[in-house]
Amino acid sequence: MQSSIPGMPQFNASPSTDLGPQQKALIVHERLCQVYGCPIPYFRSLDPLSELVSALLCHRTTNHNSGKAFRQLQKRFSSWEALRDGDVAVIREAIAPCTFPEVKAPRLKSVLQQITERRGELSLDFLADLSVEAARRWLEEIPGIGPKTSAAVLCFSSLRRPALPVDSHHHRVALRVGLIPSKTAVGPSHKLLAAQLPDDWTAQQVYDNHEVLMLHGQKCCHYRNPRCDECPLLDLCPTGQGLIGR
Repeated sequence: MQSSIPGMPQFNASPSTDLGPQQKALIVHERLCQVYGCPIPYFRSLDPLSELVSALLCHRTTNHNSGKAFRQLQKRFSSWEALRDGDVAVIREAIAPCTFPEVKAPRLKSVLQQITERRGELSLDFLADLSVEAARRWLEEIPGIGPKTSAAVLCFSSLRRPALPVDSHHHRVALRVGLIPSKTAVGPSHKLLAAQLPDDWTAQQVYDNHEVLMLHGQKCCHYRNPRCDECPLLDLCPTGQGLIGR
């Protein structure tokens, strides 16, 4: 199979239909790592509380706009405690580059208040002492924090824990390749996709898995007009085979 994607290896394009979910997930991971280059450097190293604030801003917002909103929050408020105690209208103005600032502003304030009430201080550093499962459970007990946000806090922050976030690009690739059943929503897909990864994988390997699937969704498996004829997963992908008539 020829490819015009820079660095794209060639793979056998004969259909593969007898693979179990975990076997297919590992082949997908290995192939995409060849294409996008693993290990992938972490894109930042915020403390877990700052990563939580960033993650809450990211929902249905481009990285550019959520990053701008995050920086504006940092300029407007001297600390996350000041944000917690700040006026919702001021918070909303600061995060205006995001989508739904009228929803995210009171949510940010509420989440920070609830962390303080539960812990007696505004910090998430204690999560380092919990298992991944216990840390995610603690976070997701707070209204406004779902599986993607809890995984992002643990995986992307300086905690560097093996928790798998699933964004819309990652989710789209997983659906089309058949790693998860059709019509599986993003939320429930977290447990299904994480269960396909080896228990002994490091945080870096789990991070790589998220990154390569996300990158593949951005660069090849587009929402509209996916580049199926150039895809290194074509022989694994019933959706792609159907689209190009194989």
